[in-house]
Formats: sequence, structure tokens, C-alpha cells
Amino acid sequence: MQKPSLLCCLILAIAWMNTPLLIAQENYEPAPENLQNREWFQDAKFGLFVHWGVYSIMGGGGDEGIAEWIMNQKKIPIEAYEKLPGFFYPVHFDPAEWVAMVKKAGMKYITITSKHHDGFAMYHSEVSPYNVVDATPYGKDVIGMLKEECDRQGIRLFFYHSQLDWHHPDYFPRGRTGQDYTGRPESGDWNVYIDYMNAQLTELLTRYGEIGGIWFDGMWDKPEADWNLDETYAMIHELQPGALIGSNHHKMPFPGEDFQMFERDLPGENSMGFNEAGISDQLPLEMCETMNGSWGFNIVDRNFKSVKTLIGTMVRAAGYGANFLLNTGPMPNGKIQPENVDTLMAIGKWMETYGETIYGTRSGPVKPADWGASTRKGKIIYLHVLEHEGGLLEIPGFQPKVKSALFFDDGSEVRIKKSGDGISLTIPPEKLKPVDTVIRLELQ
Repeated sequence: MQKPSLLCCLILAIAWMNTPLLIAQENYEPAPENLQNREWFQDAKFGLFVHWGVYSIMGGGGDEGIAEWIMNQKKIPIEAYEKLPGFFYPVHFDPAEWVAMVKKAGMKYITITSKHHDGFAMYHSEVSPYNVVDATPYGKDVIGMLKEECDRQGIRLFFYHSQLDWHHPDYFPRGRTGQDYTGRPESGDWNVYIDYMNAQLTELLTRYGEIGGIWFDGMWDKPEADWNLDETYAMIHELQPGALIGSNHHKMPFPGEDFQMFERDLPGENSMGFNEAGISDQLPLEMCETMNGSWGFNIVDRNFKSVKTLIGTMVRAAGYGANFLLNTGPMPNGKIQPENVDTLMAIGKWMETYGETIYGTRSGPVKPADWGASTRKGKIIYLHVLEHEGGLLEIPGFQPKVKSALFFDDGSEVRIKKSGDGISLTIPPEKLKPVDTVIRLELQ
């Protein structure tokens, strides 16, 4: 076969890169309640991510790096994997306890997996019996129970929903994952699958009252496919105009999306190797992170991040104007891992004192740096000094004129002066806090 010319390859590449844009919700005009919810979202700043499904029964299979992906990583055929729901009976699941914990941690919303890549729905779906009510001895609608409790306690609930599905026969041609080990037929109707996905989304959008939004994941499995985003996004915005749509596709936001997310990286960083997109200057931002190395429950993963590390990440995210969505993988009995609860309570204690420097803020006048980050609320700037040994702190590029500078904790004055194109502050070592030394600047 004759090789295509370089020009032809370039045209094809540009066409591929732009295909999702052409099929997204063009000319989307957010409803007034959507714009209002975007403001609420940016003010909220801190939420809980929950990865819970029948995969939790396996506990990672004894491998540190495996959890919710165990079906794919262990190449478990559908016929065998379908036995897992028969063991799912979370006798200790207490949604009131979960939501109370979230509130005590200082979190404002929860994003929970309604369906992950294994195709199993954690709510009562009439579209497929492969769900927590019809396929498990537990027989209760986990999502419905949690939503009722969130409404009672004033916490917003978002639904994570996987576009990728290793279980459905019409997810065909298959993508990068969920290959021939599943036992699915070598055929299928892609449009039938899209209709199935939209039908399940319709259930989620019409049964549980007002929700925070839909957190999509999995489009990266088939980036070249026609995902019919125009139809899906328009349907969501029609059924719930205020619901926020985000997608973990690792690209710049498409028309119809209401916030941009970053997986395990701060905006603009790419330590994971797939966060290569730029940063939207139009939409709210969010980054998600794990407490250890796993999203779902992994019984051998003991690499828990310290409270200082997680608070530092949240502060730096806020310095970019982004929310911090911190994950937990509940155990198969319905309890949150004790280590995770301890971490959340410690962060909540910190937020009781320093919450005003995070909630309701936007990105500060300088980008996060090695020393820390800055957040802004009107004429007040909060400098979060995360890494410093005391003495002179130089902050280049800080242009606003400062009226006063005070240590947040005791209100004592901070020595500050103009330095080059920025400012310098003197921080006595005895003023340093173990986690975050906050300085409150009032601008002229």
C-alpha cells in the first residue's frame, strides 16, 4: 500500500484532533442556574471522591496497584466476574455516617461512582439487571440512599459515570482495554451502546432529584469513536439545566462541558503522563487525588499520604483556583477505611481554623511555587507558606500594592518590602507552622 503524503497525514491528524469538538454540544449557552452552580462549585473547593463497587470484594487481589481495574488487569472473564455481585452485602453501609464524616472533614460535595468500567451499576437501573439492587443479596439502592442523606445534611451529590464498559456486548469495536478475555462476541452495535448509556444517565438524572453534575470518565479508551457528545450533553442539560458536566478525557474542555478536571495532577502539571491539556480560563477547575495509591479499596496498599502532603496539595490546587476532590475506596462491608477517616478528620480540624483561606477564594496574584501558594478573596490575599525554613521569603512577580501584612494565627505584623518585581517578607522561624504558615495581606 502506498504511504500517504505528509500533508495527508497532517490533515488526518487535525481532523482526528478536532472530531470531538465537532460532535460536542456546539453553541451551548449555560442556563442561569448552571452559571450559579459554577460559582457555588468554585466556592466549595473541597469534595470527597468515592470509588465503590463489587470490585471492592477482591481488595485488589493482593496486588498493591490493582483495585477497581481488577477485571481488566487480572483478565477476569465476564462469566466469572458476574459472580462477584453475589458476594456483595455491605452490612455496615451507613449513609448518614458517611455524610456526617464528609461535613466534619469540611467537604461540601461528594462524587460517587454510579457505574465504573466493569459496567456494574451501583443504583437500581431498569435498563439492565446488572445492578446493586437486582444482582446482589443486599438488594438496596446505594446511590438512592446516599442521595437522600446528602439532601438531609446539605451536601451536594455528583455522579461519576464511566463511558467505557467492559461488560456490555455492544461496546464494540472495543478500545484499548477490555479486550478478548471478557468473552464478549466479536460484534456489536455502537449506537445501541450509546443509547444504553444515555438511558442509564436519564435514570440518574430523573430519579434522585437535583444533582450536582456528571463526572465522565473513559472516553480515552476510544478517542477516535463518535461518542455523540452533542446528544448526551444536550440531554443532560435539558433534564437538569443546573447540572455541571465534566469529562476526564485529558483534553481541553469541549463545548457543553461546565468544568475542567485534572487526574492526580495540579493544573498544568503532568507527572502522570496523560495530563497534557492546557488550562481553561473560562471554566471552574478541579483536581482529584488518592489517599494512598489506589482509587478503589486495596487491602495491601499502605502507602497513605500524610495529612501535611494532602493539605499542601489542596492549598496548591486552590492557588490555581481549582477544587480538591480527595478519594476514598470504601471496604466491601460499607465502612470507610479507618486510616482514611483519621486523615479526613485531621484535614477537617485544619479547615476549622484555616477554611476561610480556602473556601470562596480564587487563584492568587502569583502561581503556586516551591514555597507555597496564594489565594484571593476580594482585597484579601492569603499567602500559604508550605515549604520554608524561616528568614527572608522572596515572592517575585507580586504586583499588587499591600496595605497591611499580618500572620493569620496571631495577627502580628509581618515585615514586608518591595523587592525587584515582587515582594519579600521576613518570617521568623518561631512563626512557622508544621503544615502551613498563613499570612494575610490586605491590598490598597
